[in-house]
Amino acid sequence: MRDVIIACDFKDKETLFDFLKPFKEKGLNPYLKIGMEIFYKEGPSLVKELKKMGFKIFLDLKLHDIPNTVEKAMANLSSLGVDIINVHSEGGIEMMKAARKGLDSTLEGKNTKLIAVTILTSISNEILKNELLIDEDVDKVVKKYASNVKEAGLDGVVCSPLEAPIIKEMGLISVTPGIRFLDDAKGDQKRVTTPSKAKELGSTFIVVGRSITASSDPVKSYERCVEEFC
Repeated sequence: MRDVIIACDFKDKETLFDFLKPFKEKGLNPYLKIGMEIFYKEGPSLVKELKKMGFKIFLDLKLHDIPNTVEKAMANLSSLGVDIINVHSEGGIEMMKAARKGLDSTLEGKNTKLIAVTILTSISNEILKNELLIDEDVDKVVKKYASNVKEAGLDGVVCSPLEAPIIKEMGLISVTPGIRFLDDAKGDQKRVTTPSKAKELGSTFIVVGRSITASSDPVKSYERCVEEFC
């Protein structure tokens, strides 16, 4: 079940399609993460086009609002038939249940895995304590949020690969950003590891951005990720 998801954090459709061209030329249809940046520019039509092209899609919008709003938003998104979609677990159990209800309101949505962000990989213990006033270690917060996710009936979580063992023990899937090759810079993420280490820790999916998208040979870097992780 393990797979590599490429974080397609591009400014527009043209840039994304230029990036994907060498993959298509080699007959590769990698799993793609479509996030806020490009979705807010191009909208649902981009997702529909990518699905028609044969790509699996993780729609990473991190819905976080009152339950009624999230339910209605998720009902609208459900018709896109993406493979994975997410909310933010900080919205609470009732919000996550509402997201599940909205997603399940269409036939297409019933086939979509619903996951929730726990703690962003850019958040450290210091940020939790000093900025968010949460006086617990990251791993404890992730475990609590993940238990809420499970109670709400979701399929899994977004977390750091460092927390993947906790998630695996709970019977949930883990979608883990914060993946870098050993020779890459960490960038703005704090809790990171390599594809091979993520495999060892039990991640279900890894989300890889700049290590592939900023590479001089993205296809080669993607294939390296697959070899190390899958």
